[in-house]
Amino acid sequence: MAEIIGVRFKDMGKVYYFAPNNQAINLDDRVIVETSKGTECGKVVIKKKEISFDKIGDTLKPILRKAEEKDIERLSKLKEKEKRAFSLCSEKIKKHNLDMKLIDVEYTFDGNKILFYFTAESRIDFRELVKDLASVFKTRIELRQIGVRDESKILGGLGTCGKPFCCATFLDEFQPVSIKMAKEQGLSLNPVKISGTCGRLMCCLKYEQDAYADLLKKAPKIGAIVDTPNGRGTVIEQNLLTGILKIRMDEFPEAAPTCFKLDEIKIIKDAKIKIEKEELDKLKDLE
Repeated sequence: MAEIIGVRFKDMGKVYYFAPNNQAINLDDRVIVETSKGTECGKVVIKKKEISFDKIGDTLKPILRKAEEKDIERLSKLKEKEKRAFSLCSEKIKKHNLDMKLIDVEYTFDGNKILFYFTAESRIDFRELVKDLASVFKTRIELRQIGVRDESKILGGLGTCGKPFCCATFLDEFQPVSIKMAKEQGLSLNPVKISGTCGRLMCCLKYEQDAYADLLKKAPKIGAIVDTPNGRGTVIEQNLLTGILKIRMDEFPEAAPTCFKLDEIKIIKDAKIKIEKEELDKLKDLE
């Protein structure tokens, strides 16, 4: 087991593990650590605890020290510098006529690098922009192209449910979401209904997927042939949460389908959940 402390550098950003290094560090403390980007100041979001080595990955770097008042003041000044850098970079993008959208600016804590995050529909040749920015700021410049999900996480907003974006409030990492999940949950494959404000599949499709996957192991799929108390039939509709199935009876195919509970039927030949190629081609950009 290894003793760790969880540190986050951005609101709702990824949590990184560091070794406490025998220091008395509490939840919500600001700490100074060494990262791949250099010296950084982060906030403790997971207090000291032990976890197994296989969950750590690389060797833990130690927490250098607790942040002092001068470090907090430095953070505040960097935030102000980031605002000015954002405004100036936006002007430079227009000047160079680049088809890109600036999303965020981040100074490293030691001030040795400025990172500019942007979105674009294609690859951008920003070499002249970097030279221009470097001549103004006199420090290392790095431009990073991010996706629309990352843009939503940074900017925030309201989802189709009327609540703030999950990615901007409590999701520290994006989970893979697929068209298959929407299909298995019985949702209409209408892009408007299954995509979020970012234009990609809603992150919340992942939340109940394990429950639906478990229910699908026990319930017949649409198209399955089953035995019922009234005879044999074909499943034409299912409600996995209530366990109610609509079945078209073989003996009366023209009649209205009959409803049965899951425990009242026996599966003779199950079906498979299929996504037509046309559907997949139409929706592949949502994943």
